[in-house]
Amino acid sequence: MKRKYLVSLLLVLLLILAGCGSTGAKGSELPTVDRAGYEIELPKKVETIISMAPSTSQVIEELGLKDKLIGVDMQTPFYVEGVDQLAQFELMSPDLEAMAALKPDLVFVTGMSSQGGEDIYQPLKDLGIVVATIPSSESIEEIKNDNQFIADALGQSKKGKEINDKMQEAIDEIAKKAEAAESKKTVLFEIAALPTIYSFGNSTFMNELIELAGGENIFADEYSWIAVNEEAAISKNPDVILTNVNYLEDSVAEILSRDGWEQVEAVKNGDVYYIDNGYSSLPNHKIVLALQEMAKALHPEIFK
Repeated sequence: MKRKYLVSLLLVLLLILAGCGSTGAKGSELPTVDRAGYEIELPKKVETIISMAPSTSQVIEELGLKDKLIGVDMQTPFYVEGVDQLAQFELMSPDLEAMAALKPDLVFVTGMSSQGGEDIYQPLKDLGIVVATIPSSESIEEIKNDNQFIADALGQSKKGKEINDKMQEAIDEIAKKAEAAESKKTVLFEIAALPTIYSFGNSTFMNELIELAGGENIFADEYSWIAVNEEAAISKNPDVILTNVNYLEDSVAEILSRDGWEQVEAVKNGDVYYIDNGYSSLPNHKIVLALQEMAKALHPEIFK
């Protein structure tokens, strides 16, 4: 449970530190800047990859290139099968000497690699190793750009477009169905439970998902990823509570049994639901699966 808790906290931190960038590539050209806007010079053919984010690792897997992974962050094995035997690195303090010894053609890292103004991967860059930064994106459109950047960098532009097209098609289909709902339900989505509840407001892909699923985020007037005061959550009286907390034995039961929450509409009516943590916390193509679960929880009469 402690390991799951730490993994979840790291994912929450990744989201809170979310940023955006640009792709720097069109068509089948190799990108010349990464998603954070840093200039990069990619090899024409990438044979060995280190991925320092499970969201990136899943895209690499979807591209059919998992066999090119030679190292991953310590969270990736929770979300991608068959990588346990690979070299694993701490997200915040990776062993750069061990990384360099693997001689990767390309290292994908997150926006956390340059927090505080210091680029912890500069020693790898000084050795001529290509390091591409992909900050955790704040919108669905940015997520699609991330997917395409990874595909372009690995010479799989066509496949990247196919992934994004399939993703958008699924989103559009769910959103169209959700429009038939008689009313929008108000939603509290917890990404960390008591004693410190974390949720999100506008300018997040999760807020977009709630809206697409036919809901209204009770903290939509707040900005980005937020710590939530318990009294404020209760006073908002959400119709539905969603949670992706996976470090508790039963996060739904924990919410339903909270003292002082008995008169909250969602608790009173038993409208508290678990949304898969991996689908809803990793910004990539799999957020569509979270959207499906959210839509079914909010409007079971439409999404059966």
